[in-house]
Amino acid sequence: MELLLAFLNTRDLELGTDVLDGAASWRAWVAERRLGHVDDLATVRSARIALRSALGERAAAKPFSGTVRIELSQGVPMIATTDALGAVLAAAARVALLGSWERVKVCQAETCQAAFFDRSRNRSRTWCSMQVCGNREKARLWRERTRALSAS
Repeated sequence: MELLLAFLNTRDLELGTDVLDGAASWRAWVAERRLGHVDDLATVRSARIALRSALGERAAAKPFSGTVRIELSQGVPMIATTDALGAVLAAAARVALLGSWERVKVCQAETCQAAFFDRSRNRSRTWCSMQVCGNREKARLWRERTRALSAS
């Protein structure tokens, strides 16, 4: 789960950073996680867009491919990969196979859009953090309602 969320959050709107803006930062991200071979940056960007789009982010997803194999290790089927994108796709597949894909969400705050795992009982979270994004959003809506009432 952590690998998938880390990959989905390689772009940070609040900080204005994107790991996928350059080959060096992508290589460093891959090395930090010991993921093996570094993939083509254009393919990796397409994968991130497609995965975030699958979570409901409004983005035009392009086709992409990654290499994931199933191997028997001591009689147990295991997802195997040799590259970073394959590891991310394997993590996404694992989340989906475990029935938790619908709990991976994108924060609805326009200035954030961070991916997060919804641990709420009824799976209704819409913000990555109620203390930060949820609070900002509720305060913004309150200000709008207050302005509308004072204008009328």
